[in-house]
Amino acid sequence: MHEIQVTVRFGETDALGHVNNASYFIYLEEARIRFFEALGYGMDTKGWNFILASTKCDFLSQGFFNQPLTIKTEVSRIGTKSFELTHDIVCTQTGELIAKANAVIVYFDFVEQKSEVIPEMLRSGLESNLVQV
Repeated sequence: MHEIQVTVRFGETDALGHVNNASYFIYLEEARIRFFEALGYGMDTKGWNFILASTKCDFLSQGFFNQPLTIKTEVSRIGTKSFELTHDIVCTQTGELIAKANAVIVYFDFVEQKSEVIPEMLRSGLESNLVQV
C-alpha cells in the first residue's frame, strides 16, 4: 500500500466549513502522481503514458480545514491495457474513513493516440501493490 499525507488548506473548504467535494479529486490526483513516482515514473510529460479513464469518489464523512488526511492507494485490478487503483482517504489523527475512491488508468501512447499493453516492468510494480483478496 502506498500512502501520502495532505493537510486541508482553507481554500479547499466551502462555505459550510468542510472540504469541498472537488478538492478530494485533487488529493486523489496527488496520490496517483506520488504512486507513479514510487514505481519509478517521473513527471516528464513527454514520456507520460497514463490516461485517467474513469474516477469515482464516495464521501463518507466530512473533512475540515487544517485537518491532516492520509490517502492510501492500492492496485485492485490489472488488465492487459489498464489497471484500477483504489484509494481510502482517512483522518490521520483518528483513522476515521472520510472517503473511498477508485480510478481506472489506461496505459496510453499519446503519439499514436491509442492504448497499449502494459509493459512488463510496470506490471511487476503494479503486482507488488495489488490488493490480496
